[in-house]
Amino acid sequence: MKWVYIAAGILLYIKMLFFANPTSGVSGLAIVELIVKDSGIPNAVSAIIFRNRLYDTIFEVVVFTIAIMGAKFLLATERPSCTIYQFTDQPSIILSRLGATISALVSIELSLRGHLTPGGGFAAGVAGGTAIGLVAITSSSEWMQRIYEKWQAARWEKISVLVFILLSAITLCGIELPHGEFGALISGGLLPLLNILVALKVALGSWAVVLVFIHYRGLL
Repeated sequence: MKWVYIAAGILLYIKMLFFANPTSGVSGLAIVELIVKDSGIPNAVSAIIFRNRLYDTIFEVVVFTIAIMGAKFLLATERPSCTIYQFTDQPSIILSRLGATISALVSIELSLRGHLTPGGGFAAGVAGGTAIGLVAITSSSEWMQRIYEKWQAARWEKISVLVFILLSAITLCGIELPHGEFGALISGGLLPLLNILVALKVALGSWAVVLVFIHYRGLL
């Protein structure tokens, strides 16, 4: 079997060395302009993630979901921590909550306008998860758990994944909504919705992981 891998590697090397790249005659700027034109949104990176390489994005979301499930599974057999390490001094609490507010606003901005400006669903989700983490280290873990259960965050996380996969399947089948006016907030067909769903998934998933680590380890 080892020789099969070696032969495949040699053939791939020969292909890259001697066969011309079909896009070698096209400039990078022309490729970006073509992507922007086909997607109907100014952010070419989001267009690539949610349109040209949508298969990769689907599996990235699935891998993140599996990582969250793995954290819960691996820590489920441990004894819950009796000590919760949090900030207690007032200046640290104020600065953390100020940072959480800013991160939450950035998360909303990136999720809603990520298809128009630099940013996107993953960046928005990370900003949202950062806001949740900053609140967690300054608030009661019981209060965080009650809020998580009250708003059924776990259910919304699963719904966001299922809706994302469904909309992705529709997009991969070639069915698209009208692009709308280029540069407008409502434009790009389904791409803004995919952006928001990814942001929601990453933020809520980060919340779940934060609660698990606080419960079993006493720290983030």
